[in-house]
Amino acid sequence: MNFELNDDQRMLTDSVDRLLTLPTEGRWAHFAEMGLLGLPIPDSAGGFGGGGVESMLVMEAIGRTLAPEPYLSAVLLVAGLLAEDERQSARLAQVMAGEARWTIAFSEPQGRYDLADIATSATQDGDNWVLQGRKVAVLDLDPNCRLLVVARTSGRRTDEEGATLFALAVDAPGLEVTYRRTPDGRRSAELTLSSVRVSNAGRVGPLDGAMPLLRRAVDRAIAGACAEAVGAMAHLLDITVDYLKTRRQFGQPIGAFQALQHRAADMLVEVELARSMAMYAAGFVDETREIVRRSAIAAAKVQVIQSARFVGQQAIQLHGGIGMSEEHVAGSYFKRLTQFERLLGDEDHFLREIDRCGGIGLGAIPSSEHV
Repeated sequence: MNFELNDDQRMLTDSVDRLLTLPTEGRWAHFAEMGLLGLPIPDSAGGFGGGGVESMLVMEAIGRTLAPEPYLSAVLLVAGLLAEDERQSARLAQVMAGEARWTIAFSEPQGRYDLADIATSATQDGDNWVLQGRKVAVLDLDPNCRLLVVARTSGRRTDEEGATLFALAVDAPGLEVTYRRTPDGRRSAELTLSSVRVSNAGRVGPLDGAMPLLRRAVDRAIAGACAEAVGAMAHLLDITVDYLKTRRQFGQPIGAFQALQHRAADMLVEVELARSMAMYAAGFVDETREIVRRSAIAAAKVQVIQSARFVGQQAIQLHGGIGMSEEHVAGSYFKRLTQFERLLGDEDHFLREIDRCGGIGLGAIPSSEHV
């Protein structure tokens, strides 16, 4: 695989970096104006047809600045799912124009990262569907969002077949929302669905056939999350090196001590290792061979988790007590990296995923043409 960026990709990186220096208020509209909300959407669905690498560059920039924009949930997850259903072209157009923002509810209390473990049910009643169940860890939900909800329309609780997507409003009758904040400051929510009625027009994608689409969307989001973590790690390393240059002890900067230089060098090695694996994952985002895609994405997540843990812990140790304070920016990056460890699956989950796929390297070269 060629990890060198082409001219267009370098221009994209520069443009997103400049965009993220603007005030947060109204910045989502600028994302839309630049075409970033349609970047990973196929040309045939009205998007720009970017691949995993282009999405990675956006997410890495978001990680460098800890930007609050919900690109992972609204674009990599939901917009990609809407693009799979031609009937959703109007909704997708609104998303890409920045006129509507969506998120998705798929995790359940008993699921433990198993996408197919769906107890939430949808029962047909005439021209409507009645949804019952609970959802947890709904990313970036606020009162202005719309929701995609995964519910079981047939089969047993953990069957691959029988899952269906439904669109509904946050204020739908029977939907109880509990808003939360994650330790790194992101929005999250839990849902209780008590006889929530959805018209048949609210069904998104194929009946009983949502799971392959959901798995592709989640893999795309995991690759994006890895890129975001790389951006956060890289900036945390920069912060730490600057601190080593300015913090003085025994009459000289502490960065003059060779032992601390070695620790900073080890951090750099981990950042670059994580970046190469994030790029590797990005190359497999559009892979049509599911077992190959899933093994590559899982391998990347495991490595980036390990690198993020090392870089975060070293940064806090090298900053000393100030790194643990709420006032210092290093603590904010450490929290983001800590949350990343469990976002969409923890290390143990992805090690088991690699084992289920039969190991790593099942397809040495991704089928994507974007790398």
